Amino acid sequence: MAETLRVQLKKGVMDLCVLALLARQEAYAYEIASRLAEDVGMGEGTIYPLMRRLQDDGFVTTYLVESNSGPTRKYYQLTAAGRKAYAAQKAEWADFVSSINRALGDHQ
Repeated sequence: MAETLRVQLKKGVMDLCVLALLARQEAYAYEIASRLAEDVGMGEGTIYPLMRRLQDDGFVTTYLVESNSGPTRKYYQLTAAGRKAYAAQKAEWADFVSSINRALGDHQ
């Protein structure tokens, strides 16, 4: 049961996690996937459809950078709409966590 809840929670916050990473610095998809795999255990295959959706929603834009160690990399950066979405989602998350903590009796 706990694993099912963990999977559902991860799915629900992946957009927020990607926006948070990009708010700190621009990155390419593999770099984002590696960081999220390390931090929250997200699978690498999940990142590419997510990045495409964030781009379609106007939250990120891309640019290409030549790489000395392989193919050209597509970097992602937040747009103004992406920064606004990140701020809204972050506030919503904080409110949600606070509500859950109250429900659990953990008044922090």
